[in-house]
Amino acid sequence: MGSSVTSMSSSTILLITICTLSSILSASSATAAAASEEGRTRPFKRVYAFGDSFTDTGNTKNAEGPSGFGHVSNSPYGTTFFNHSTNRYSDGRLVIDFVAEDLSLPYLPPYRHRKPNDTFGVNFAVAGSTAINHLFFVRNNLSLDITPQSIQTQMIWFNRYLESRECEELNCKDFDDTLFWFGEIGVNDYAYTLGSTVSDDTIRKLAISSVSGALQALLEKGAKYLVVQGLPLTGCLTLTMYLAPPDDRDELGCVKSVNNQSNYHNLVLQNKLEEFRKQYPEAVILYADYFNAYRTVMKNPTKYGFKEVFNVCCGSGEPPYSFSVFGTCGTPNATACTNPSEFINWDGVHLTEAMYKVISSMFLQGNFTQPPFNFMLAKKERAG
Repeated sequence: MGSSVTSMSSSTILLITICTLSSILSASSATAAAASEEGRTRPFKRVYAFGDSFTDTGNTKNAEGPSGFGHVSNSPYGTTFFNHSTNRYSDGRLVIDFVAEDLSLPYLPPYRHRKPNDTFGVNFAVAGSTAINHLFFVRNNLSLDITPQSIQTQMIWFNRYLESRECEELNCKDFDDTLFWFGEIGVNDYAYTLGSTVSDDTIRKLAISSVSGALQALLEKGAKYLVVQGLPLTGCLTLTMYLAPPDDRDELGCVKSVNNQSNYHNLVLQNKLEEFRKQYPEAVILYADYFNAYRTVMKNPTKYGFKEVFNVCCGSGEPPYSFSVFGTCGTPNATACTNPSEFINWDGVHLTEAMYKVISSMFLQGNFTQPPFNFMLAKKERAG
């Protein structure tokens, strides 16, 4: 051993010294950052999230998501921020991740892969989820067996979590300091019934009823702070445009009929939220206008740094979309762009981290929640 050390060159010793100092400095920096983070005031102690793939931080893996979503456990999912797949349907962070950052909280662990003592909350959102119970689609021969979860499933998971031992230890049934983030859900319901005899009106009524039931269950449990996302500008998603007839386009180039469907759904949802505000005056209920936030970006993409509006960053196929349902992101034939920050669409269905960051900013610092998010924070501060 001694002879090996003696034979080391001066350059080797210098390199080891530099690496050691670097490690010490990195550790010190991390400790300082953690201390700084602890010193910041957290308006909420924890967050519980619900929704579908737009909010899912890892409850699905590989082909468990709906057809056409690719293999989310494979590269290049997650490469922009995490440097590996985290089973998020994007190249990096989602809206819910930016929400956690803004609230000085860690990223929410997925319910299926959480660890004991998840002090700061849990994410129950799962890709492929529907608002309507899965049995409805089974009875109408419209089910995808790989996506049996619905918002009812997530509520069952949530109740199980509340009954768990770790939850009792954390006193997580006290919702005075808890934010409930209800990500968008309902897009899959309309998608699964596309071309069937089931009408949009039927889906809308059942979906709104199901979502309302889940929200009311949370309010009855004592939830005081809720943010509810509406459906996005679905007709601008590449998969939708790829499958839709070219003559069904609005002024933005998006699928008009699909956007009309989403817009009407959102109007009905907002009316229901207004009823809840009257029924539960002690609660602060925000509507996050995903549809118009998305539409605002589409109207002037260069203002937000985007050069590619419809073309996917990750996929395979010919222009104008570079998308194919037979070679979606994460499959062997798919490739990814080198500049995802310039793309709105990541894989044909989901958005890039860059787009999610813009949308989250429009929710948290902009005027795309009603009432504004700052209104909720002010109410929370006054309540203590």
